[in-house]
Amino acid sequence: MRVIIQRVSEASVTVDNVITGKIAKGFLVLLGIEEEDTEDDIQWLTSKICGLRVFSDAEGLMNESVLDQDGEILLISQFTLFASTKKGNRPSFLRAAKPDLAIPLYEKFHSELSKKLHKQVKTGVFGADMKVALVNDGPVTIFIDSKNKE
Repeated sequence: MRVIIQRVSEASVTVDNVITGKIAKGFLVLLGIEEEDTEDDIQWLTSKICGLRVFSDAEGLMNESVLDQDGEILLISQFTLFASTKKGNRPSFLRAAKPDLAIPLYEKFHSELSKKLHKQVKTGVFGADMKVALVNDGPVTIFIDSKNKE
């Protein structure tokens, strides 16, 4: 699994001109799932996201987590995080999991992230054409791949 985490002061996702998820301060998380991903990847990544200390403390140091800040999370499925651009100019998405595997893992990821955040994580619609709007705070943008834990 791969995630792009953006610290935001606000973010929203719209599908067919309807806002399906909207948050104030917190994280916009773009999630890519590949064929080899398992529940171990979900447990590790959801813990990492909730514990990531990139919010300012009272002294202005990036020392607090989304939990410490009582922040929110907007989770968006993003198969293009597994794009291969080695050949030509048209990306290949062969490493991205097919929907029959990706949807249950995405739903489990959402459930675990909500449990660890102690509130409902907002979402887009899996596989839909989504319009994502955000105000990246900092900017702070972090990439994490669950296959590179060390």
